[in-house]
Amino acid sequence: MEDTPAASPFIHEPQRKPPGGSLTTGPRIASLTGGTKTKDASSNGLIEKNNNRKAIQFKALHSLLILFFLWIFTLHALGIFFFTKGFLLTRLVLDDKSQCAVPPIEVSGSNLGSYAAGCWYPKTFDKAVVIIIDALRYDFTVPFQGDAHHFHNALQVLHETALREPDKAFLLPFIADPPTTTLQRLKGLTTGTLPTFIDAGSNFAGTAIEEDNLVAQLRDAGKALVHLGDDTWHSLFPGYFDANLTHAYDSFNVWDLHTVDNGVTQHLMPLLSSDFGSWDIIFGHYLGVDHAGHRYGPDHPATTDKLKQMDRVIRDVMSALDDETLLVVMGDHGMDTKGDHGGESDDEVEAALWMYSKKGVFGHGHNGLIEPPQTAKERQIGQIDLVPTLALLLGMPIPFNSLGTPIAEAFVGPEQPQWDKLASVNALSAAQIQRYREKYAAARGLNRDVFSIAQELWITALNMYQGDRRDQDGTADVFVAFSRYQTENLHICKSLWARFDVLSMFCGICLLACTLAVLLLYARATTPFRAEDSPLCLRQTTLYAALGLAVGFSVGLAGATPGALGSSLLGAAGGSIGGFAYAVFQFLHGYPLPIPCSTWGLLSVLLTLLQAIGFASNSFTIWEDEILLFFLSTFAIMSIIASFRQKIATDRALGVIQSSLFLASTRVASLSRLCREEQMPYCKTTYYSSATSSTSAYWQLFIPYAVSLLLPSFIKGYYKGTRSYAGSAAMWIGVVLRMSLLASAIYWTLDAADDNNWLDISKNVLRLVKTLVAQLVLGIAFVAGTTYFMWATPCIDIQLSAQANGDAELQVETKPKPMKVLGYGNMHGSRYFLLVTNWLLTVILLQKPMGGGSIAILALQILALLEIVDSNDLSRSAIGPVVLGILGNFHFFKTGHQATPSSIQWESAFIALKTVRYPWSPILVILNTYGAQIITAVAVPLVVLWKQPPRKKHLLGDVAMAVATYILYFAVLNLATTMWAGWLRRHLMLYRIFCPRFITGAATLLVVDVLGIFVAIGGCRWNLISVNQVFGWA
Repeated sequence: MEDTPAASPFIHEPQRKPPGGSLTTGPRIASLTGGTKTKDASSNGLIEKNNNRKAIQFKALHSLLILFFLWIFTLHALGIFFFTKGFLLTRLVLDDKSQCAVPPIEVSGSNLGSYAAGCWYPKTFDKAVVIIIDALRYDFTVPFQGDAHHFHNALQVLHETALREPDKAFLLPFIADPPTTTLQRLKGLTTGTLPTFIDAGSNFAGTAIEEDNLVAQLRDAGKALVHLGDDTWHSLFPGYFDANLTHAYDSFNVWDLHTVDNGVTQHLMPLLSSDFGSWDIIFGHYLGVDHAGHRYGPDHPATTDKLKQMDRVIRDVMSALDDETLLVVMGDHGMDTKGDHGGESDDEVEAALWMYSKKGVFGHGHNGLIEPPQTAKERQIGQIDLVPTLALLLGMPIPFNSLGTPIAEAFVGPEQPQWDKLASVNALSAAQIQRYREKYAAARGLNRDVFSIAQELWITALNMYQGDRRDQDGTADVFVAFSRYQTENLHICKSLWARFDVLSMFCGICLLACTLAVLLLYARATTPFRAEDSPLCLRQTTLYAALGLAVGFSVGLAGATPGALGSSLLGAAGGSIGGFAYAVFQFLHGYPLPIPCSTWGLLSVLLTLLQAIGFASNSFTIWEDEILLFFLSTFAIMSIIASFRQKIATDRALGVIQSSLFLASTRVASLSRLCREEQMPYCKTTYYSSATSSTSAYWQLFIPYAVSLLLPSFIKGYYKGTRSYAGSAAMWIGVVLRMSLLASAIYWTLDAADDNNWLDISKNVLRLVKTLVAQLVLGIAFVAGTTYFMWATPCIDIQLSAQANGDAELQVETKPKPMKVLGYGNMHGSRYFLLVTNWLLTVILLQKPMGGGSIAILALQILALLEIVDSNDLSRSAIGPVVLGILGNFHFFKTGHQATPSSIQWESAFIALKTVRYPWSPILVILNTYGAQIITAVAVPLVVLWKQPPRKKHLLGDVAMAVATYILYFAVLNLATTMWAGWLRRHLMLYRIFCPRFITGAATLLVVDVLGIFVAIGGCRWNLISVNQVFGWA
């Protein structure tokens, strides 16, 4: 060990570091002569000057490392962008608008062509009240016999009326097209078009609908439109609604079940009275059922209460209607067993549609089935069918891009089936689809063969319609012929919009693969990079990036695909990678192969590649959590075997104990499960109180209290093992962390009290208190914790010996007292782990009680892993960062998440906030969703820093390699999920399994990139400066 420089507050001759982590210093005789004092002062000045020079060099190299990893992040973002642009489906939106006076086919009726009588078809109603009950699943509306859940038999009016008065009402399964997010469903419900998956990312940032739609047609007809409820409508249709009568409410506060619903009802009922306001169409969007599902799950008394409230509201609206007003009640989507939505499971797409009119114009003669379907699998209608139905009933033209078919029950008539009406409305709808298809084919330059079957069906149906149709059977055949055409055309359009930009996808994959190669060379090359190598690499990278940008821009201007901007970005990215490759060749005189040369290196490669290859299988992806459990158990068992081979008894015992603890913790953590639909019935959800709930079981509320009691004690035990529980560690871990975890436990108790009405106090007061508690914990973690970490001294304790230190007769000091530095052997690791505790505190608060327990186990596994790495001398091996990456993914599943949109816990956005506030609400959701990966990303430097002496050389470079290896693991998984999603783009399970896993992998990679750059490497700056200011720079 090197001598501690004179810049230290004490001078000593260090001896060999004992296992306990302390350092005992021996005596050093100082001369009393003045000349020697002058010489020592001069030496101290030179050492201090040298330390200052090295500190400046360290800061410069650290900044260059930040720039290097920012470049890696940029490459990842560009690769994901180009692949996503070609993969997530888009469609060409035509600007054409249907005109009232220009029907797509010749119609009979002298008064048609005007809004007064009806544009293309005689209008049936003058007014309409359209009520959207968000997340109204079909089985919420039909009676249930037997062991009923809370959502059964609460909303009875729809089925009851449809059965008792079939000429006035009908109830049908209303099938949504995924993605089942509200914004995308509203687009489909108003345009009649199919959504594309790329829309799913805009659920929180809706933009105005520009294409032809029913709301725009109503506005152009001079109708007075009123909107009440979900403010998403105003993002889609800005300025469309009467400002004096419209009342919009925040739609994303899923913890508020009543404000929106009470507000809609409060303003809706007065509008229905004849003396209050002038309106033609009212859109009322209720959110309480959806919010109850998100917060509690469908099988909860809160869902029952909201459905009963909707039952009362609908009955009140029915009694207030006149004969000329149509009432429509529908769900925009359903919800899964936990109350979430966004995917394409049956429970998520099976909504309900109910229409009611006092006129008695509806019927069922076309099929003779009066009773509503008992399940959503019978007599399904698509949500896009609502647009042509409402348009024709209200006398409006069908929007130009609509692909829906008129709902037969609305036109067949109440008695004998009026096949001529069904034939007419289907002819109009089919003709409009034909007109749209011809325009779309011309705009896309599609070959006629694409629509050859549909064209034959169209010609057949049109000839039948224009021919002799004197009897009912003839018109019935016309109706059937047009229905066949519309079904075939819809099938073709779905396949057309599943067209991928293969070139853009290929560019994205190539960019991700090249970036992976850069990381591989940087992190695991046989001739390792050092932080000192960064200037050369960045200089060449920047130069070639500028050259590539110029070339790409020139190619783009020449008209190459993907245009000037895309070509410029690809050119800059490719040029920068080429510059890095040139720098590597120039600096290292070739390309050092990143070949693993140890058993642990081979294991890290094997674990990574097996997972990456497995994503080609849908069953592997579905059961990924169990695969990760097997991987972690395998690592633990190999660690136990390796520990038994240690020659030193203490290392052998430590390795076996910590490996066994790692294995046991993994098995305990695996008890927390959130099952996805495809895992049923072989999986049982334990994360929530039941598979149909989004709330915690009562016994789970004890978990946060156990965490507050045990986790600081476990951390303290590891610190005491290296004699580092001193200085800043004792105060932060023993007091601040423990009390903050207790406050987090109190928060979840207050939340449960709010959910279950345990306390006889105002709801507003209770919510204010728990919000303040959450804000206090986050303030301690981020503000106080970050400040404390930045300025904390090393976690050491200096003990001076009682030995005499001078000449008693002369009464002068001749030598300093011997001293013992406790915590010397883990000075870097013990101080850096304080930063990890800040993020642990944050993530534990933002998880439900079961998730908080999982994160606490993760902290214990990280500490055990650090001891395993140290006892086996693996600080430079890839196994440490790779296992941390596997731990992050494993606990992603153990904290109640799956690679599905519906598993996102949106309610976490309101843990410390009353309403949606940007950017804080999305940040809270990200911290909740990717909390496990975030913690492991922050902990990566500990693989290098744990149990390292203060003045070890090249620590910053070793940390950078560890972070690069950690990012490399996620980059491999992201590249694999990207490639498999592209290769399997025609697979039946693409949008249910492969696409969500690709999105999850891409998002995770970007998150760990950011955390690795600004927290892991950024935190090392403060850590190394703090330690080296005390002991000097190596």
